[in-house]
Amino acid sequence: MALQIGITGGIGSGKSIVCRIFEALGAPFYSADERAKWLLNNDEKLKKAVEALLGQNAYLPDGSYNRRWVAQEVFSTPTLLHQLNAIVHPRVGEDTESWLKKHKKSPYVIKEAAIMARAGQRNLLDKVVVVQAAVELRIARVLSRDPQRSETEIRDIISRQICDSERLKLADFVVINDETQLLLPQVWHLHQLFSKKQ
Repeated sequence: MALQIGITGGIGSGKSIVCRIFEALGAPFYSADERAKWLLNNDEKLKKAVEALLGQNAYLPDGSYNRRWVAQEVFSTPTLLHQLNAIVHPRVGEDTESWLKKHKKSPYVIKEAAIMARAGQRNLLDKVVVVQAAVELRIARVLSRDPQRSETEIRDIISRQICDSERLKLADFVVINDETQLLLPQVWHLHQLFSKKQ
């Protein structure tokens, strides 16, 4: 099987850019968040289960997932969020498994997720790469790419994510994305390392 490399980092750290560089270098790339969104919009069995839990408001008249409404409902009710995750996560898990089978001949694959356990701890990852950047820089990045968000909203998201020191405890490797160090050489070094299949 391919080495499974997890990429994580706080909002605005640049983990998606790091994943895209790995992808450009030929590594198959799986984004748990993007696939979850796709499945919520396209998997009929999953859509029915979500509707059974949350009611018809969970989907808009055109059949697309009503993300904003669902977020408002579940984030104020932790038990509901837990029940929704219990429906979505296993389906994403199945999707990940079939994706991995397709790419088993690759030296390594990249999996991106905002929330991640240490490699080998309740997951199938061989290594975890943490993308780091200072909080103020991360806030500035999110504000520039997503102008409808306020600084207060972004700080609120950051406060709900695990702190940098906790995230670093998960790391087998750290990529610094603070605009003082070049990103490409750091990712190229890891690409060469993972391609050797330790």
